[in-house]
Amino acid sequence: MRRICIINQKGGVGKTTTAVNLGWGLAKEGKKVLIIDLDAQGNISSCLPAESKKDLYDFLVEGADIGECISHVTDNLDVIQSKETLTKAELILVGEQSRETFLKRKLDALKHYNYDYVILDCPPSLGLLNQNAILYSYEAVIPASTDVLGFDGLKKITAAIHKINDVFGHNCMISKIVPTLFDVRNKVCVSTLKQMQSEFYELVSDPIRINAKIKEAPSVKQSIFEYDKTSRGAEDYKNLVKQVARDEKKFERLDKGGTEIKAMIKQVAMTN
Repeated sequence: MRRICIINQKGGVGKTTTAVNLGWGLAKEGKKVLIIDLDAQGNISSCLPAESKKDLYDFLVEGADIGECISHVTDNLDVIQSKETLTKAELILVGEQSRETFLKRKLDALKHYNYDYVILDCPPSLGLLNQNAILYSYEAVIPASTDVLGFDGLKKITAAIHKINDVFGHNCMISKIVPTLFDVRNKVCVSTLKQMQSEFYELVSDPIRINAKIKEAPSVKQSIFEYDKTSRGAEDYKNLVKQVARDEKKFERLDKGGTEIKAMIKQVAMTN
């Protein structure tokens, strides 16, 4: 099972959009996917046509069975939703023993569900929930806007992941950096993309271009593939799905103790 956190401490870079469309796209390819909303804003709930009486807070704090909190979205795609009560969970976590790995211990319950992918949509912060997400995940996918602030945020989150890995002896590898809000006509976008590619090499996916259809799709609770499969947004996210799926064997080797990716990521992180 591939455990992927979609993470960046900077807001407005397309984390939820990427989580929804990556998860939906993988499900369309026959992979069994669970998306977990770690953001108290509950944006995943606004984007997907699923409702549940119980959510992540009920599972983490109230002791609800995880099966009660999983909602079915479409073929091969499920979701655990969140709402504003999740902010209380982070406050409660502060008092927990081994608080940074609380989520990892709780989500051990998923081993009975045979998911191919568990995708965590993380909040725009470097708080305790995001530390938990990193320590649960084997991989991090980082959406980063193609502008100066986006690139600065990218360097900060890669350094943070590297530090958490070192402190806790963990292996959350950065599997993809996803350049978002890309406009080929904009010189800043083009130069920022080149900077990303220069510093992070093959970790950088093809960019997600600015596309109105991507913004419109959540209003009708659809992925970009359902909303307009002929759009540039659908084309770009389809490419991302292919690139992530292509890495399956590589990350299987990592889970079995391979060091090739670990060494590469460590070198990149230490230079930023």
